[in-house]
Amino acid sequence: MTEARDLPYRPCAGIMVLNAKNEVFVGKRIDMPSDYWQMPQGGIDHGESPRDAAIREMLEEIGTDNADLIAETEDWLTYDLPNHLIGNIWKGKYRGQKQKWFLFRFKGKDSEINIATEHPEFSEWKWSAPENLVSEIVPFKKEIYKKIVERFSSHFD
Repeated sequence: MTEARDLPYRPCAGIMVLNAKNEVFVGKRIDMPSDYWQMPQGGIDHGESPRDAAIREMLEEIGTDNADLIAETEDWLTYDLPNHLIGNIWKGKYRGQKQKWFLFRFKGKDSEINIATEHPEFSEWKWSAPENLVSEIVPFKKEIYKKIVERFSSHFD
C-alpha cells in the first residue's frame, strides 16, 4: 500500500483577486458543502504555464478574466490533505497540492462575475477582507493561506 508521504503533490495555480476596496474574492465550494470560503485555484494542465493556468482558472471559476496581474509567489507553497481525503480526491494520486499563487486586481464590476460557469466550482461568492481569509478557510489550508496573505500584504494598500 502506498503511503501518503510517498505520493506527489498536485501542481496547482492559486488566484487572489482584489477589488478596488482591497477585498478578496472567495467562494463556497459546491463539492464540499460547508461554511468555509476559499480563493479560486485549479490544476495546471500538462504543458501549461502556472500563469496561463491561473488566468484560465479565473475565467473558468468566476466567469471573467478582467483583471491585471500584480504579483506572484516566487516559490511553490504546499499543503497536505487530511488523511480522510487522501485517496478520495484526485483519483488518489496526490498527497496534497503544490501551488504557485498569483495576485490580480479586478478591473470590472461585480455584475461581470458569474460563478454559474460551464463547470461551476462555487455555490456562492463574496468579497472578504484579507485579514479574514485564514479564519474562513478549511482548517487544513490555514497555514498556506497565512503565507499567501503575508506574501501579498504589501499590495493591500
